[in-house]
Amino acid sequence: MRKNKALALALAAAMTASMTPITAMADETEGLTSYYTYQTAVNEMETFCVQNAQNAKELQVLTNCIDGLLSMNTKGELIPGIAKEWGSEDNGKTWTFKLRDDATWVDYQGNEMAKLTAMDFAYGLEFTLNYWKNGAANTSMPIELIEGASEYYEYTKGLDEETAMNIDIQEFLDMTGISVPDDYTFVVSCVAEKPYFDTVCTYACMYPISGALLESIGADGYLAASYDQIWYDGPYTITEYIQGNEKILTRNDSWYDTDSTTFDEVVIKMVDSLDTAFQLYQTGELDAVELTESNVKIIYEDENNEYHDQMVETRPDKYSWQMKFNYNKLDAEGNPDTNWNTAIANLAFRKSLYYGLDLESYYARTNAINPLKCENNAYTMRGLCTTSDGTDYVDLVLDKLGIGDYNGETMVRLDADKFAEYKAQAIEELTAAGVTFPIQCDYYIASGNQTQADTAQVLKQAFSASLGDDFIVLNIKEYVSSFAQEVRIPHLFSIAISGWGADYGDPQNFMVQETYGNDNAYFSANYTFANELTEETAPELVETYKTFTDMVEKADAITDNMDNRYEAYAEAEAYMIENVLSQI
Repeated sequence: MRKNKALALALAAAMTASMTPITAMADETEGLTSYYTYQTAVNEMETFCVQNAQNAKELQVLTNCIDGLLSMNTKGELIPGIAKEWGSEDNGKTWTFKLRDDATWVDYQGNEMAKLTAMDFAYGLEFTLNYWKNGAANTSMPIELIEGASEYYEYTKGLDEETAMNIDIQEFLDMTGISVPDDYTFVVSCVAEKPYFDTVCTYACMYPISGALLESIGADGYLAASYDQIWYDGPYTITEYIQGNEKILTRNDSWYDTDSTTFDEVVIKMVDSLDTAFQLYQTGELDAVELTESNVKIIYEDENNEYHDQMVETRPDKYSWQMKFNYNKLDAEGNPDTNWNTAIANLAFRKSLYYGLDLESYYARTNAINPLKCENNAYTMRGLCTTSDGTDYVDLVLDKLGIGDYNGETMVRLDADKFAEYKAQAIEELTAAGVTFPIQCDYYIASGNQTQADTAQVLKQAFSASLGDDFIVLNIKEYVSSFAQEVRIPHLFSIAISGWGADYGDPQNFMVQETYGNDNAYFSANYTFANELTEETAPELVETYKTFTDMVEKADAITDNMDNRYEAYAEAEAYMIENVLSQI
């Protein structure tokens, strides 16, 4: 049995989605060379193709194995990655990246396979933007930012599959604003001045692929490749992977910056729940663990508990979580759930949820000591960007909403009078439209996951206590193995809790995911299904979405004054929140 040691830096670029949880960490501090951590079973990886990965469950592993143009330090500042120098001389219209000449590709066992050159970034971006190779995954950012990217995506979409899969890289270079003057220079021309474009270069859409690997296994082989078939250019390689059980990341000695690699080995164990993870922590098999509400209370309230002094409050990160409404819910036979769809399209109904739903007990499942620290009253998250005078962008949004931030006493947006007003209005309007009460709201959790089951019960009680069982009832339902395949794609849920992390340092990254009529808007295409709404089925809701989308597009067009840009985005974000397009 190995003994617990201290957690130093977890994974080099881990994108952990947290809402200020309480974590236990062991108290020995010296000599930690192997780090033992975990993922819950519902967060098992579904792809090893970083260009296709859009979720933290994949990216928190793959971003430690694949290195991009740029990276970030612990303060969120851009630092060199494969690019040792970068910049723009025309206010962000054209960006030049000078690459290091000592970066190499290795296989999963650390054997050197090829030199990494600028053309590998062209291969990576072509793969991302080729419809037949990558679908629409991670396309929203390059399509909006890079000259010719949108046209190239649509061009490949119109090709037959065989032609698109075998397209020559030169055709991609000819059609887009990407150029490769030499082996170690990569140039990007944007659609307009994009002074924040370099922050995009830390994300998966801009990651490289070895041209030699693509030639060897083909684009379809790369998309479906397992851990022992892909090549690595980052600090770790995945040397072992047992689905649903364990994955091992091993230091890549060929990486150019091995002095910055914190551990020789990272072992990620798969567990079915946080309770199981805590048991492994107690037996010395994990170095850190997020605690459940019950374990937090037991340990925190007993100063003599052996784990009391190992508790820490995790810092919030740039992930923002929302309750997504499914505007096109279907039943098991594929027919529209007219009762739910009509209700959720009604503004008064959504506003009653906004002003009435008290989530403090739900937050306590994440942070039992200071639950309201989980509250975020904007759609974006603090730390994304600031104005020239140092004002956090989120404060601009809160000012326009006319609400304060965390007060430690109650959720600041709750308003009993407004809730009662909008509830009565919703009942009147929806009854006239043929809706029956209480509204049935279906919420899905993973079968057999006790932590999720307990949390869902708390959420159900919050709905009941805050909104009334005469108005809405939360139904807890289960899926067997894949939320995406069993629930999301068939449109079976009413609400789903999902979030977004900052892929680059600009509000556009958050806002565009909720826009209307954009195939690459992640949430509109995959969660709210707003893109499936029509003026015939939901005229008022569609008009709201169109107004919001227009505000976002106008904000994005402002590039000569960042303060004005952020002000315009704050107006759009406040409009979205006031119309409760998602429940924040």
